[in-house]
Amino acid sequence: MTESKSKEELAQARLDARAVKDFAKADQLRDEIAALGFEVIDIAGGFEFRAKERFPRYASTRDIKAIKVEGDIAITIIVDGFTADALESVRTIKANTKTPIVALVIGDPAELVDEIDLQFQIVAIAENFGWGENTNALLKNLSTKFLVIMDPSTRFLGDAMAPVLAELEKGEFSAVGWRGGLVNTDDEWRSVDDKGAGEVDVIFSYFLAINCADATNAGGFNNRAIYYRNADIEFSLRLRNVNGRLLQMDLPLEQGRHHGYYDTEEEFREVQSKKNYDRILERFRGKSAILSPRR
Repeated sequence: MTESKSKEELAQARLDARAVKDFAKADQLRDEIAALGFEVIDIAGGFEFRAKERFPRYASTRDIKAIKVEGDIAITIIVDGFTADALESVRTIKANTKTPIVALVIGDPAELVDEIDLQFQIVAIAENFGWGENTNALLKNLSTKFLVIMDPSTRFLGDAMAPVLAELEKGEFSAVGWRGGLVNTDDEWRSVDDKGAGEVDVIFSYFLAINCADATNAGGFNNRAIYYRNADIEFSLRLRNVNGRLLQMDLPLEQGRHHGYYDTEEEFREVQSKKNYDRILERFRGKSAILSPRR
């Protein structure tokens, strides 16, 4: 990618590529110009530019159109405030992998706009129906085979994508992630114990990589989950309930301040977390046959 070139230089290179019928190169250059916020228009003897929105804006997740990315896997981040935190996360991803990144932003993307390029794109919505609907909208509108749901507090320290993609491509696991655990059956399913790398009952959405077909088969995420906490546990058990297997891995990731937990209004956080867990207990408690082997 030629990020250092001006839009004029990119447009001229595009004309040169079209002249020798290298249309794939021409399309790539057109996309680079679009990432700068311009549409290039062919005119007699040259080209001109038309300013365009650098990212789509929708009223809500229910209005989102198909999101185009290249490849079998994409990283997605739901950004509800704390854009500086998300910006740091995006930059660590870019430093360690070329995997496409999509940020679903509620409200103003602020400084995240400056990171838009061929790897990173933004989809903005005005109305927020909650974590469950947001994750389902990403699952529905991205046509990749695999999808990573990642928290803005998570940082890449190295290439976490290569080992994750390798595991998903084997077809043995429906979800792979960084942190997870086994449901504690001794306390009647009221907690999850981290047992380290290996097969687990639950993967948390700090970094949750899923097989999209398996996720859809399990019913996706629960639209009633307004808040993320425990909603990823419910989704994990939905996968287990349709014979999906989950793998916790040691990955080159770290977590910064988890604003989604520590800086969320306490009463809202606790009420919504309890609602999510109450659904888990109502639907799954006692169904030990869906759990992974104990260790």
